[in-house]
Amino acid sequence: MLCHVAGFGGYLLPLAGSIVLPMILWLIKRDDHPFIDDQGREALNFQLTLIVFYIVAGILVLLLVGFLFLLLIPLYQIVMIIVAAVKSHGGERFRYPLTIRFLS
Repeated sequence: MLCHVAGFGGYLLPLAGSIVLPMILWLIKRDDHPFIDDQGREALNFQLTLIVFYIVAGILVLLLVGFLFLLLIPLYQIVMIIVAAVKSHGGERFRYPLTIRFLS
């Protein structure tokens, strides 16, 4: 659950916080339990995917449609992190929708 919630670190330290905090937690705890390894990898994949979304939205700003995406991406991030944290806290494996699996 903490790997998912650590994604909010990006609001304190933009870019680095959303990647570094979940990565540190995952790297420290991944050998303790397969569930922690799975969900930590999922949280990291989600944060990396969000970076890709922000880059694409930044490019789309030039076409005047990116502004909408720049508003929707943080909302999507907040909702999905909360859902993931609640589900993983209950012991259920969660898969973020629209996520690129960088780490398999």
